[in-house]
Amino acid sequence: MTPLPAKLSVERLPVEGKTVLVRVDYNVPLADGPGGTQRVADDTRIVASLPTIRHLAGRGAKIVLVSHLGRPDGKADPRLSLKPVAERLAELLSQPVAFCPEVIGPKAQAAVKALAPGGVLLLENVRFHAEEEKNDPAFAQALAKLAEAYVSDAFGTVHRAHASTAGVARYFPQAACGFLIAKELNFLGQALSAPVHPYVAVLGGAKVGDKIPVIRSLLNRADTLLIGGAMAYTFLKSQGHAIGASPLDEPHVKLAGELVAEAKARGKALLLPGDHLVSPLSGFAPGKPGKAPKPGANSPAEVSGVEIAAGKVGLDIGPQTAKRYAGEIRRAKLVVWNGPMGMFELPRFAQGTLAVANAMAEATANGAVTIVGGGDSAAAVNEAGLADRMSHISTGGGASLEFLEGRVLPGIAVLTDA
Repeated sequence: MTPLPAKLSVERLPVEGKTVLVRVDYNVPLADGPGGTQRVADDTRIVASLPTIRHLAGRGAKIVLVSHLGRPDGKADPRLSLKPVAERLAELLSQPVAFCPEVIGPKAQAAVKALAPGGVLLLENVRFHAEEEKNDPAFAQALAKLAEAYVSDAFGTVHRAHASTAGVARYFPQAACGFLIAKELNFLGQALSAPVHPYVAVLGGAKVGDKIPVIRSLLNRADTLLIGGAMAYTFLKSQGHAIGASPLDEPHVKLAGELVAEAKARGKALLLPGDHLVSPLSGFAPGKPGKAPKPGANSPAEVSGVEIAAGKVGLDIGPQTAKRYAGEIRRAKLVVWNGPMGMFELPRFAQGTLAVANAMAEATANGAVTIVGGGDSAAAVNEAGLADRMSHISTGGGASLEFLEGRVLPGIAVLTDA
């Protein structure tokens, strides 16, 4: 595959004395604070934006930040205001951060005008406007009128053709990527267009249907695919194995079998769990249709062979599979991981996921490039305290998956080529 074109970096964008609109990803969890106020519960995404903001401030730019938070469906919702984010950002930057309760219009224009060089302003939740997700040209143009330059640094949103991620860039002579997106493109670009070998891909998650395009893409590039998580049971079912009461993506059983056959025909290793951690269905809380039932507080973790008995639910890869997968990862020169190996939220069913995380940390120490594809995998790595032992942890689960599928991401396509 042809290497992806490099994008113009914020380092090369002339910003001195200019007002710069920066799309950031501050879609962070909020929690109740003292006196009924809200506070940021996890500032990881805010911290990730700091290098770009500090760079722009250091060059005397006026910085206008735009982000979404949650899904307000185009209506103002005080529970999804970005005001608590502005307060946390000010603490992290050790400088005041102005907050505007509007996104466009006279109030926003006045707030921008009041900025001093190096000053930072955060606009209200851009999804309070229905025009954002519709990529409305008039809304994008009104947003663009607030600034003289545009920088995108919200990788978690670049797979969406929204006004603040794609539409707005068309109204600037140049659109640059911030340091966060540059890092994402560098690492994920290696996995997509310039992989080193042995290349191991680890895939978990619930539904085979959600991962079909990325599995097909990886069959063209990776040497070994390690399958875990709830979707493993659909693959096992396709091979004639009993899966008990484990979750099944019924519409994709046949396709799972075809993917196994395709891997074999290409000489690629597609490995499925040979043992499992299971729990009896009795005592489970009822699950939603198509979802795995939830184990109760005292549900035991039992080791099962490849066949899962009726009335038992698979909730993690077993110890032998964890050992085998870890061995494959340790031998790799490039590892991409997306999706946990089991119900890692419960410690007794997190062993497979932890085995993958630890093996990736060891592989990194041995010189491998290790990439964690955001979402639950990133949460698991953070929880295990291994984040600093990975080469790269993506900030966009959905965006990283679509990138690895080889799709054109709208928010990247609009950026100026270097």
